Amino acid sequence: MEINEFIDNVSDLFEENTEKLLPSTKIRDIKGWNSLVALSVIAMVDEEYGVLLKGNDIMEVETIQDLFNSVEQKQ
Repeated sequence: MEINEFIDNVSDLFEENTEKLLPSTKIRDIKGWNSLVALSVIAMVDEEYGVLLKGNDIMEVETIQDLFNSVEQKQ
């Protein structure tokens, strides 16, 4: 699993154009972030990476890198 691919997958979940996301981007600061997108992230991670995240997993992370690391640890 590569961080750039992961970032692209996260970026695809937003209806609005998002600026170039970086590993250091805080997920709650992304324009358009809301609870529906958080659920979409959980579904995408399950489908693409075979990892089941819970709502608490999303709440505990701050950046895209943190989310990536969480998914990678659960693989």
